[in-house]
Amino acid sequence: MKALGIHSFVWTGGSTQQELDKAIRASAELGYQLIEFPRLDPKKFDVAWLARRLSECGLKVVVTLGLPLHCDVSSEDAETVARGEAFLDDAVRITRDLGGEKLGGIVFSAHTKYQTMPTRRGWKNSVEVLGRVAERAKRAGVSINLEIVNRFESNLLNTVAQGLKYIRESGSDNLFLHLDTFHMAIEECDPAAAVRLAGDKLGYLHLGENYRGALGTGTINFSAIFDALLEIGYDDAITFESFSHAVVDRDLSITCAIWRDTWKDNRELARQAKSYIEFEFAQAQARLKARRAACINP
Repeated sequence: MKALGIHSFVWTGGSTQQELDKAIRASAELGYQLIEFPRLDPKKFDVAWLARRLSECGLKVVVTLGLPLHCDVSSEDAETVARGEAFLDDAVRITRDLGGEKLGGIVFSAHTKYQTMPTRRGWKNSVEVLGRVAERAKRAGVSINLEIVNRFESNLLNTVAQGLKYIRESGSDNLFLHLDTFHMAIEECDPAAAVRLAGDKLGYLHLGENYRGALGTGTINFSAIFDALLEIGYDDAITFESFSHAVVDRDLSITCAIWRDTWKDNRELARQAKSYIEFEFAQAQARLKARRAACINP
């Protein structure tokens, strides 16, 4: 595990300079090594200031987003697709200027509940745009990571298999998968098998419970997830994500249907999550070591 991260919405639902600083300080104080910022609006803060604060606190950064409808690159409307491509290029620049190396999230379609199946033309538009954006992002030192989400948040990529097909058709080696255990628990028959299928195309990982609350208190088999991660040799960022109506902003509450307080004490939630992830990761390492020893000494 290269870096253990936390989603900024654990700390604040806003993106003003004051709110971002609060999230940075809280994350660093608890020993997290990375923070994820979603939907950054550079009109609300100074990018150079944020990059400096991240460096001062020793935090890596990942930027994620969900495309708005007017920037949906999976649309059949040429102007909408063009706006989406420009939107993504701006996000790559912000990520680069913050010192980040990953842009993730729902970058391939709008973040919304669609009313129809995706069209062949829409799929092709999305693949072509992301292929171009990924190549430009490579020159900026930023990888593009496609978040595979549930059917209520996109109609385009809901499974690892779909994501791998998308990457193959793009022709870019700078497109990767951004997996999330919350979404996998809804869409994948076997989340651990989905991790194995992703293999070396797994570029970023969210750990979240099936009900968005504290890790280890829901139905997700995190031991199996960690075993699969070690089997594929994943050694990159892992970020804890949890939403509660007590903190999350209004727009995300609507889009992701966060209608109750899954927790109220965010500091205790973040402390427990860090301990839980570190423990489960260490246990998985011990199991892998034991399996390897058994193979050598049957």
